[in-house]
Amino acid sequence: MRISYKPLWRQLVEKNMSKMDLLYATGISACTLAKFGKNEPVRLDILMKVCETLDCRIENVVEFIHNV
Repeated sequence: MRISYKPLWRQLVEKNMSKMDLLYATGISACTLAKFGKNEPVRLDILMKVCETLDCRIENVVEFIHNV
């Protein structure tokens, strides 16, 4: 199983936000933002902060893809 942050990028488009807007609004680090870009795991508290900032649910930020 792998992680995808495609839902996060869709949320940003819908809310007319850039990745840098997300970084400043949440206070996450540039390293964490890079992890999102590489579909790498991030801590749950960071995902919660993103969800709170975007006023959305976790499934609107991350999805799990089953390897076939």
